[in-house]
Amino acid sequence: MTAPGPALTAFYELASTYSYLAVMRLQDAAARAGVTIAWRPFLLGPIFKAQGWDTSPFNLYPAKGRYMWRDMARRCAAAGLPLVPPSPFPANGLLAARAITALADDGDRPRATRALFRTAFGTGRDIADPAVVRDALDGAGLEGAALVARAADPAVKAALRAATDAAVDAGVFGAPSFVTADGELFWGDDRLEDALAWATEGALPAR
Repeated sequence: MTAPGPALTAFYELASTYSYLAVMRLQDAAARAGVTIAWRPFLLGPIFKAQGWDTSPFNLYPAKGRYMWRDMARRCAAAGLPLVPPSPFPANGLLAARAITALADDGDRPRATRALFRTAFGTGRDIADPAVVRDALDGAGLEGAALVARAADPAVKAALRAATDAAVDAGVFGAPSFVTADGELFWGDDRLEDALAWATEGALPAR
């Protein structure tokens, strides 16, 4: 029996700006590194609430928020990604996360993930709107109406709660976060390459 190769769990929140940057390059970066990705949408809301926050820290600290949007503009331009800040921010990503969770963790899940992030941050449309989620998924070649309907399935809701619980158990406090098979946690789009290196080598490359 062939031993499984390197693996990484990617936790991302549909309302997270830096998750947008990460998921749009995650699949290609992982393929180059020979790492299998477990795609796990989760909810930051309960994690923030446990810290006494009722919104994004980018809203709570205006200077940090201004910096983040300028940073996003620079980095999206460099990556060739469109950026239209959504209103409201942060968006309510619950429906989108459930729709993704309703898909098997195979090629369809990353495809749906990218489509919904591009809709949220590339067009600024509100992913709390079922019609917006449906259209984004249809545009990705998926069955948008069926997935929006499946988002109400108790089993799908339970699976998303389980993913959020797993993120908490892994020590996740922000998004995106990457967890290696040995439990090493990496936070942020700018730590993706470190996470992939750890997944394959068990250490960071010399710098």
